[in-house]
Amino acid sequence: MSQAVAPGTFTAEEMMAVAAARRLADGVTCFVGIGAPSRAANLARQTHAPGCVLIYESGTIGAKPRRLPLSIGDGELAETADAVVSVPEIFSYWLQGGRIDVGFLGAAQIDRFGNLNSTVIGDYAHPAARLPGGGGAPEIAACCRETVVMLAQSPRTFVERLDFRSTVGYGDGPGDRERLGLTGEGVTAVISDLGVLEPDPGSSELVLSSLHPGVEAEQACAATGWELRVAAELSAAPPPTAAELQALRAFAAADEEDGR
Repeated sequence: MSQAVAPGTFTAEEMMAVAAARRLADGVTCFVGIGAPSRAANLARQTHAPGCVLIYESGTIGAKPRRLPLSIGDGELAETADAVVSVPEIFSYWLQGGRIDVGFLGAAQIDRFGNLNSTVIGDYAHPAARLPGGGGAPEIAACCRETVVMLAQSPRTFVERLDFRSTVGYGDGPGDRERLGLTGEGVTAVISDLGVLEPDPGSSELVLSSLHPGVEAEQACAATGWELRVAAELSAAPPPTAAELQALRAFAAADEEDGR
């Protein structure tokens, strides 16, 4: 087994990718978002979960990109996939049919109940920034058996109130998913650059359950826009292994070779 590397030899972003990758078990089907989720999912496939089936919104099933895709329309996904189907088939048969285990998403904002904003920052009619939008994320979070979210933790991203609710996590609390007819379990983990948050079984509110190496609970609380609850038994994530870092950095090297 590859040994953990020393503190200071990896970045917070690398630790976030590694922690997220470790959430994926070998053999699961994973609906992957572009950006940080794609980085983590492909890291899992390159290391401990070679049988993980990666599905992208453009209709690629079993994609095995040699470099990280720039978008769901990146030709690398279709060229390396086991199969390519239409977008309606991906959503109606695979996703809404309950055939996908894990949805891997990013966002611009998240609230205490795991709801996501990927639409606007500020007032909807006169926003400070207009974002790409929810895309397939609302359906992914609604129908995948579970959803994992990745985003850097700060008071600007972990907010008391979303500027716009693009994607439902647990709505306004317990019972909302059932009331809305959402079939998946919901957000089971939020991976940040500081640690991991998981929903409380009773309240559905996100609770800090694990910290990355070198991070204190006070840092995570200060980087959260609501009064963050901390688990009574707060765990510490092991640092990345040399093998994990090597695989992760190989993607960055491939991007540099392509001039990206």
